[in-house]
Amino acid sequence: MSYEFISVTTHDHVTRITFQRPEVLNAINPEMHAEMQRALDAFAEDADQYICVLRGSGGRAFCAGSDLKAIAASKDPKAREYPKNGYAGLIERYDLAKPVIAAVEGIAYGGGFEIALACDIIIATENSRFGLPEPLVGAVALGGGLHRLARQIGLKKAMGLILSSDNVDAEEGERLGFVNEVVAPYAMDEAIDRWCQMILRASPLAIRASKETVMRSLDEPSLAEAITNQKSYPAFETLMKSEDRIEGPRAFAEKRKPVWKGR
Repeated sequence: MSYEFISVTTHDHVTRITFQRPEVLNAINPEMHAEMQRALDAFAEDADQYICVLRGSGGRAFCAGSDLKAIAASKDPKAREYPKNGYAGLIERYDLAKPVIAAVEGIAYGGGFEIALACDIIIATENSRFGLPEPLVGAVALGGGLHRLARQIGLKKAMGLILSSDNVDAEEGERLGFVNEVVAPYAMDEAIDRWCQMILRASPLAIRASKETVMRSLDEPSLAEAITNQKSYPAFETLMKSEDRIEGPRAFAEKRKPVWKGR
């Protein structure tokens, strides 16, 4: 596929999607929404791709959210509409069991923060900042940020950040609990590779079953029902019928590294 506003590479089971609008802090225009939908569809459907890494180009921003100027200037009535899976083709992709990592360098405001919150892991450089400033322009963060932030850091902390329209740095994000690791700018590439390699040690099907079990359990009415229902989750059922399910114990017994096939 060809893209104008993002770049996509695949290598060693890892898909890397980079926002390519550094001149506007990687703000998302309507065309970029569509490209993200296509790229994430391809990642989700590719059996050989196990992890997706999202990153912004230019070093100043992960993503500054929506490009309001581009939306205002567009004559297309659909310019304000999001693709099938919501903002950036990600925030309503509820059935994606493959892990997604946000590599944040610089600002992640508005929709950019919402994209990061929709990822499973956030790695951030020391100069990164996060916030949902939509009320300052008379808007509401409807890309999942209000819901995910409250679930990820607790109601009072989330309300403080949301109602003040304030922003926090990466270290505060780590203290609050939505950032997994803070690194120096020069160490981002190493951190991404390290996280990917840690995940790739395990069966990709077991990783997907683990992610899906966590996410679905949050919607169960009780712990008891979550434990009772977990074996019926699709990714778990796929794992139980897979070659990887046999390979894991066999490799352990033979004292060798497992050879995962993802099937």
